[in-house]
Amino acid sequence: MPGMEGIEATRRICSGGSHPRVLILTTFDLDEYVYAALRAGASGFLLKDALAADLLAAVRTVASGEAVTAPSVTRRLIAHFLHSAPDRSQPAERLAVLTDREREVLTLIARGRSNAEIAQDLYLSASTVSTHIGRILAKLDLRDRVQAVIFGYECGLVSP
Repeated sequence: MPGMEGIEATRRICSGGSHPRVLILTTFDLDEYVYAALRAGASGFLLKDALAADLLAAVRTVASGEAVTAPSVTRRLIAHFLHSAPDRSQPAERLAVLTDREREVLTLIARGRSNAEIAQDLYLSASTVSTHIGRILAKLDLRDRVQAVIFGYECGLVSP
């Protein structure tokens, strides 16, 4: 990218109050680049070798407020969290702001369940699940489902 690298551009775009969605499309399949992009506010991370249909689906996913990563990146993110021992005291204290139902929904998100699956598991409508997820993200100051999954592991709601 001429004039500015993608991580800095993402940081600037996401620093405003409007909560834009950024999908990184790159040739850099490096863990440190992925982590930097997610920390900068990216809601998605794909490699340039992604199929056109996968890219289109990712754009739609990110535009709808969800998050997406390339399968190879997802595998490495999971492996990283499986092998790290995070400090769970601070995130666990943050759970106190959630209702019991919100905690249930967050646990299912962290287990990789979709909104439809959560609705079925908890006998709720899809719109009710979406409302719970919105409240969870707001209360915990999380940007998207990826951060919610990470948070779920960090605070011990789910474990490897």
